[in-house]
Amino acid sequence: MSGATWVSLTEQTAKIAALRATAALLEWDQQVMMPTGGGDARSGQIALLAGLVHEHMVAPALSATLAELATQPLPADQAAAVRNLQRDVARAIRVPAALVSELARAQADGFQAWLDAKQSNDFASFAPKLSHLFALKRQEASAIDPTRHPYDVLLEAFDPGTTLATLRPLFARLEEGLRPLIDAVRGLPAPAEVSGTFDLTAQKALHEQVMVALGFDTHRGRLDFSEHPFSTAIANGDTRITTHLYADDLLAGLSGTMHEAGHGMYEQGLPKALAGTTLDDAASYGLHESQSRFWENFIGRSLPFFRWLAPRIKAHIGADVAPEAMFAAANPVEPTLIRIFADEATYNLHILVRFRLEVALLEGSLAVEDLPAAWNEAYATTLGIRPATDREGCLQDVHWGSGAIGYFPSYTLGNLYAASLAAALQSELPDLWGQVERGEFAPILAWLRDRVHRHGHSAEAPDIVRAAVGDRDGVTDLLDHLWSRHGKLYGVSRS
Repeated sequence: MSGATWVSLTEQTAKIAALRATAALLEWDQQVMMPTGGGDARSGQIALLAGLVHEHMVAPALSATLAELATQPLPADQAAAVRNLQRDVARAIRVPAALVSELARAQADGFQAWLDAKQSNDFASFAPKLSHLFALKRQEASAIDPTRHPYDVLLEAFDPGTTLATLRPLFARLEEGLRPLIDAVRGLPAPAEVSGTFDLTAQKALHEQVMVALGFDTHRGRLDFSEHPFSTAIANGDTRITTHLYADDLLAGLSGTMHEAGHGMYEQGLPKALAGTTLDDAASYGLHESQSRFWENFIGRSLPFFRWLAPRIKAHIGADVAPEAMFAAANPVEPTLIRIFADEATYNLHILVRFRLEVALLEGSLAVEDLPAAWNEAYATTLGIRPATDREGCLQDVHWGSGAIGYFPSYTLGNLYAASLAAALQSELPDLWGQVERGEFAPILAWLRDRVHRHGHSAEAPDIVRAAVGDRDGVTDLLDHLWSRHGKLYGVSRS
């Protein structure tokens, strides 16, 4: 009996997956290909699809199927799918269809308003859209569960099981742990940048070679370009990543490509056989970020990686850049204004600022019109620097304009997961750095496929990481990694 019921479930969820894939394709097109004049029409299209997804999610037949399966003995993976879907359906049922459509439209409008405001450095033009989005997100959170803090409700959509009660002490512990390293190198000479002008066409060819070497399958994915790099999985066999190239900054663009390739390889490694059942999903956004940060930072900022990369830069771009120079340039410890360019040691302070501000915005203790001043003050207090413009301040990220409120902690959770995965990997692959220097990335990807990717959302992210690495502490692993790499580079010791 459970077999027939499970088949019925997969048929229903496959329709939902197809609608979501269509919406994802429209959103990708909006950021990559669509002319700006298509923004209004695109908002309506995305809103229509969001409404159709909601209709299917709240359909009585889906709830009845899940209820029937919940009473039957199931294999562990199917039981996990039922549990995940019941949570998603319960959230969907509580949100009115009109609010779902309004949110989808506001998110599409918000992205375009953010893009225009960033380009013109005009926060005032974006503020009404952002205020509307936060108001709608408060309504959504209240509809789902008025008894919980709205941030906890929204956070659950990205990292189930994580709450304000766990994040606040986590960020406090991280901030305290990072200070000694940041203070130890303050005032020391910063590593020299890799300067020059680098042809964008040649850079594109280099990036494509790097991502393929890492393991990104171009038969099931593609690379494009956007204002803000991102990745999206349209469907099984169609994973898309974007990057941003800089004529005067060779390493910044490459770092972004490796980050998004990490996301893409995770998507390509998920169990895609059962579309829409949640078994084919990442377990959390934090775990997704662990894969991108692992490749971007742990591998992509290492000296062995730059030893492999140097001759390829020479072949594509014609520049002789010493591996040691790239390693130093890629690993400064120096507070900067732009999150996506932040070094490993200060990156989580950028997330800390955003986490505290979005909680205040959601609670209403901070008004949207006061965000620029609050942002600038937070940067001055936390990182010791102050933005001169909103473009390099509160307008730099796409997330809030796209309605991703509660997403930012996923970056820090990803850094912590990545640190523990990297520590475990080093202990199990003794020749790890020799393999990296030789460009033998397949064993690394195979390890991640086995420990993380193949499990999909058959368990919650902390449980998947614990099974992969044992009872490690992510904060300790991250701090150990930072002192080992950056401390040695700067010649400072951990007291």
